[in-house]
Amino acid sequence: MKKLFKINILFILLFTNFLYAKDSRLDLIKANNEIRVCIWPQYYGISYIDIRTQKLEGIDSDLAIELAKDLNVNLKLVKSSFPTLIDDISSNKCDIAMFAIGNTEKRREKIRFTTPHLESDIYAVTTKTNKKVKTWDDIDKKGVVVAVAKGTYHEPIMKEKLKNAKLVVIKGFKQREDEVRAGRADVFMTDYPYGKKMLAKTDWAKLIIPKNSYYLTPYAWTMKYGDDKFYNRVEKFIKDIKTDGRLKKLAKRNGLLPIVKLK
Repeated sequence: MKKLFKINILFILLFTNFLYAKDSRLDLIKANNEIRVCIWPQYYGISYIDIRTQKLEGIDSDLAIELAKDLNVNLKLVKSSFPTLIDDISSNKCDIAMFAIGNTEKRREKIRFTTPHLESDIYAVTTKTNKKVKTWDDIDKKGVVVAVAKGTYHEPIMKEKLKNAKLVVIKGFKQREDEVRAGRADVFMTDYPYGKKMLAKTDWAKLIIPKNSYYLTPYAWTMKYGDDKFYNRVEKFIKDIKTDGRLKKLAKRNGLLPIVKLK
């Protein structure tokens, strides 16, 4: 009987240790007094380092600060990007990625999305001097070259949508702009925040807006699967900022009111 009792105690201890090893990321964040947030610092209006001031600005960098405040921990920003996003989350490079990530089926297979706080349609950027593309209807025509950035959700969507135009996939965001400006591509596809950047930061860009909704995509934050405690705490934060006015206030500050999701 004593031997059986010892075995049961050992089993309980082992099971407790297993549970401890599976501590929620929220517990680790609290223990380390730090939340690590992946950002992409080239995303205008979202998490953007201004070249002139070298200051980070944008709705998601602002909300990362708010999340850290709500958790009463320090904030550590970690550089990421759309091509490296899934690897960065999977390898625990950060606890959560907060840079308006489009919720797509392919991404959902690998990473867990929160409730969206933004939603954007697809827009096109061309040059003011381009003679082929004047309206949205001019894009999907023979002889038109459309550029998309590799790793963005625009890549699979445009592969499916385009029937006549030629699609080219560019590795970098800046290279995508260079292709259009040099005339090697007629337009590149982007979203509302990045379209605003092109109009604000260049004198050559022209924004082409779809006449009707083309492909609305919800934007959210992402994390690893398998941690409901951390996920639910972030969901509570999202619910709070939608009801207490913080989300609307920061959307207005960053010029994103037209795409904010308050419900």
